[in-house]
Amino acid sequence: MPLTRIYLGLGSNIERESHLRAGLDALALFVQDMQCSSVFESAAVGIKSGPFFNLVVTGLTDLPLMELDRRLKFIEADNGRYAPDRKGLPLDIDVLLYGQQAGNFDGLILPRAEILKNAFVLWPLALLAPDEQHPGVQRSFAELWCDAQIDQQLAPVPFTWRDRQLTDLSL
Repeated sequence: MPLTRIYLGLGSNIERESHLRAGLDALALFVQDMQCSSVFESAAVGIKSGPFFNLVVTGLTDLPLMELDRRLKFIEADNGRYAPDRKGLPLDIDVLLYGQQAGNFDGLILPRAEILKNAFVLWPLALLAPDEQHPGVQRSFAELWCDAQIDQQLAPVPFTWRDRQLTDLSL
């Protein structure tokens, strides 16, 4: 299978640093040429909980979409996502974009609606791929971020993965 450019959103609100690092380590096993956005802290959206750390990851994969989604669910499970006694969201990994595909794929809707709704997705995506076009609205992520009217506060946070500082603290 040819390589497909993917964009994934990661978030955690429990032991945020360790769960995000574990997620990145697991992704690095099958995502080639992986690049990470800065990491941001944001208030929870849609659930009552403590603040989240979020970032966006891009890379190339030879996995079909549904196999990619299945592997992401295994990574989430390995980090306690589906534990019956969990008290928050240890690790959430969403497929934001899979190439330029758009539509409903066995319940997985692409491009993911959260791209246009949540600052903690759109801002990191705009930083990571400013010139990439959103397949649904045919505008660049930089343009979408510039015009966004999203009422959410984000703060860049220092975050190191594999001895590399991911966050540009000048943001």
